[in-house]
Amino acid sequence: MIDPVNNFKIPEEWIVRTGLPREELEKNVASGMIVVLSDGSVLKRGYTTGTTASAAAKAAVLSLRKTVDSVSVPTPVGLRAYLEVSESSPGRAVVKKILNDHESDITRGLEFVGEAREAKGITIFGGKGIGVVRRDGLQVSKGKPAINPKPMEQIRAAVQEAVEELGLQGAEVTISIPEGERIGKETLNSRIGVEGGISVLGSTGFVEPWNDHLGETKGDLIRCTDRVVLTTGRIGMRYSHMLFPDYTVVMVGSRISEGLDNASGNVIICGLPGLVLKWGNPKMLEDSGYVTVVEMLEMAPEHERLKEAFEMAVDKGKGARIVVIDRDGSVLMDSKSEKQK
Repeated sequence: MIDPVNNFKIPEEWIVRTGLPREELEKNVASGMIVVLSDGSVLKRGYTTGTTASAAAKAAVLSLRKTVDSVSVPTPVGLRAYLEVSESSPGRAVVKKILNDHESDITRGLEFVGEAREAKGITIFGGKGIGVVRRDGLQVSKGKPAINPKPMEQIRAAVQEAVEELGLQGAEVTISIPEGERIGKETLNSRIGVEGGISVLGSTGFVEPWNDHLGETKGDLIRCTDRVVLTTGRIGMRYSHMLFPDYTVVMVGSRISEGLDNASGNVIICGLPGLVLKWGNPKMLEDSGYVTVVEMLEMAPEHERLKEAFEMAVDKGKGARIVVIDRDGSVLMDSKSEKQK
C-alpha cells in the first residue's frame, strides 16, 4: 500500500496494527487524507490554503450558473480534493479550511471567499486577508498578493475546470480571507515581508499531520535503512529522488537533528538553503540586514555568512554529506565537492 502524497510504501505490519478493514484503509490512503503510523495509529491530513482557495475560486465560478454545495479540485500531486461549499450565491462562494491533525495549524476553519464574474481568459486576484509581498527575495514578486506559484497554478487549473464545465470564455476571480489579516499577525509573515494577511501556500495540496507521533514514525523509517537522505521539504524530496536514486529519502522538515540522531550508515542531508543553512547556524541572519536566506543568496551570493553557515552544517552533520539545492534542483553547495577541492 503506497501513500500517494509522499510515495511512502506503508509496511504491512503497520497496516495490520491499524485494525481497520483493508478495503476501507486502502480507500482512505488512496485519497491522500490519512497517514498510517508505525504503531497502527491513523492521522488525518488537511488541505492547504492553496487547495482551499482553489475550491472557493472554482465554486464561485460554478455559482454563476448553478447552485454549488461541494466541489472537487486538482492538487499538485495529482489527487483530487473534495471540499464542501458552506455558502453559495451567484458569483460568490465560501469554503472553510477543513480540520486536520496538525496541532499547530492556526488556519484550520478559516473561511475562504471566492467572487467571480465572466471575462475573457482567466485572471486571479488576491483580496482582503491575503497578504501582500513587501520585500524582494521571496517566491512572489514585491507588490504582488502572497499566493505562491504552485498554489496559483492550482487555483488557475481549478477555475479552468469550472470555465470549461460552464462553457464560458473565461473568468475573473478574487479570493479573500475575511479573518486573514488577524491570523496573519499570529504568523511570521511580517518578519519575512508579507503584510496585511496570510500567505496562500502548498506544494502538495495537503497538510501533513506533523506531531510527536509522526516524528517517531519518521524515526522508524530512518532506522530501517543504511542509505538515507534526510530532506527538508517537498522540493527537496523530489530532487533527492533524482540526485540519489539508491537512497531512501525521508522528509524531516526542520527536524534535521532529530533525523540525524536516528540515522546510521551513509547519510545525506539535502534541501533548500533556508532550512539547511539556518540549521547549520540559526543566527546567520542576525544583524545581517537580510530577512531571509533566499534574499541573502540573491542579493549577496558571496556573503561570508553563507559559507560559514554551510561549514557549521557540515560540522553539525557528524560525517553526513550536506547538499544545498535551489528550487529548480541545481546544487548550490555540496560538502563532497568541497572536500574534493
